[in-house]
Amino acid sequence: MSQQDQQWTADVLVLGGGPAGAWAAWKAASQGAKVILADKGYLGTSGATAPGGTTLLVIPPVADLREQAVQARLRAGGYLSENAWIHRVLDQVEHNLELVAEWGYPFPTDGEGKPLRTHLHGPEYMQIMRRTVRKAGVKIMDQSPALELLHDEHGVGGARGINRLTGETWEIRANAVVMATGGCAFLSKGLGCNVLTGEGLLMSAETGAELSGMEFSRQYAPSFADGTVTRGRMLAWATLYDAGGRPLHKGDRTFGSLPELMQQGPVYACLDLADTAEKREFLRRAHPIFFMPLERAGIDPFRHKFPLTLRYEGTMRGTGGLRLTGSDCATTVPGLYAAGDAASREKVTGAISGGGAYNASWAMCSGSWAGQGAAQYALAQPRGADSRRLLAAGRYGLPAGATHSRALDAKPLIAAVQREILPLRINYFRSVPVVQSALQRLTDLMPSLHGRIAPSVQGTVQSREAAAMLIVGRWIYTAALARKESRGLQSLAEYPALDPRQTHRLILSGIEQIRTSTESVPHAHELGRLQEERAI
Repeated sequence: MSQQDQQWTADVLVLGGGPAGAWAAWKAASQGAKVILADKGYLGTSGATAPGGTTLLVIPPVADLREQAVQARLRAGGYLSENAWIHRVLDQVEHNLELVAEWGYPFPTDGEGKPLRTHLHGPEYMQIMRRTVRKAGVKIMDQSPALELLHDEHGVGGARGINRLTGETWEIRANAVVMATGGCAFLSKGLGCNVLTGEGLLMSAETGAELSGMEFSRQYAPSFADGTVTRGRMLAWATLYDAGGRPLHKGDRTFGSLPELMQQGPVYACLDLADTAEKREFLRRAHPIFFMPLERAGIDPFRHKFPLTLRYEGTMRGTGGLRLTGSDCATTVPGLYAAGDAASREKVTGAISGGGAYNASWAMCSGSWAGQGAAQYALAQPRGADSRRLLAAGRYGLPAGATHSRALDAKPLIAAVQREILPLRINYFRSVPVVQSALQRLTDLMPSLHGRIAPSVQGTVQSREAAAMLIVGRWIYTAALARKESRGLQSLAEYPALDPRQTHRLILSGIEQIRTSTESVPHAHELGRLQEERAI
């Protein structure tokens, strides 16, 4: 390392500054661990939660109500979730929201003065989390994307990255790492946002971590055609129209029908069901980011029709991520923990998307569990990470992996990946030959990852992002072809029905050569019994 590089040592390193990362850092620090949090953006404004609002999975602690909700989620998720984990989320959410209230969040109250804790305003929530994390003694490194993990024969031991503002590289040694960044949405306009390009998944896989649920990454969400904000809940207040102005749907998010409608022609929306000033003001306060691109374009969404498109949300609204091996959100690599979008959500959502409420609740719960688990693991180690013989694991899209002199040009590579991943005809209306062909074209791009990296901060970061998008895309399509059925977000035209014999999780490992295996789930027999009852 050069003299300009910075080095630190901690017990726990948290990578990612969204809600999951913030909760992980606070929880680890509250266990007595020395914690550093490194974020690609700015803790408090980065991530999907900070600019908008989010609902939460809050169900009163009434046994019958909760059991009904758990069973409904189990059925909807194709029996791949686990009842115990869903109950854990319901319990942990209530506890965490009590803490948020203690830290100063202004929850509204009902007519009897009881707090209503089913929604969080993103900007206020994340400002409170930043203040709380700093107060807990956590060192926060903003604008500091991690590029690769450090590891040895004992597991993960820290990470290396770069500061966007100064250009200085950094190295942090820590006996435990919480990966709280890793979701991949493949959005071209999203480059530079810390939850869109999948680097966390790639970094983890380079140390041997396994993935799960990658086939359940088929989620598209509606957006204003000239923006990237995906707040589909707003369409509950909309009428959808065709190009001729004829109504198509009213008062429905229509997630299931939008892809089919858009195959027939352009679709427009107008929030004309918000027919009072009070309703309109409520929507503006709840999701202010939804209105920004529309207003910049001179569109009043309550009176004017605006064109819709579908944005592919990959593993952000999908389910796939790092495979969890314990209740502490440990992964298959010692010392590496996962939370939020970086972790597979199958244990609580099964084969379907967590949507807003489940995903937001999962972020704060998994962050808490991963932070506690990482702290306990790190503090139990007999020696500090600074005394370990650690090596950098990163190769793909980094100078260490360059084996030929041709330059790695990130932008055309990203565009090539998006051509295989974004189209509805490939990734939404999945069929075996179409997905196989797309997967082969992605595989043919792999040698480009070993090209020469541009010697700049932006060049290094974008090359790593491009590598992550390509590799995540190959994982998604490999998993989609391996699950020969249609269940939840997984669909293949040749296998249109759910197959009870495939009621298991699909595990992936490897990068160049991707290996698949299966993991049993505790409620598979319940689906089998249900199938038998229906046959009688």
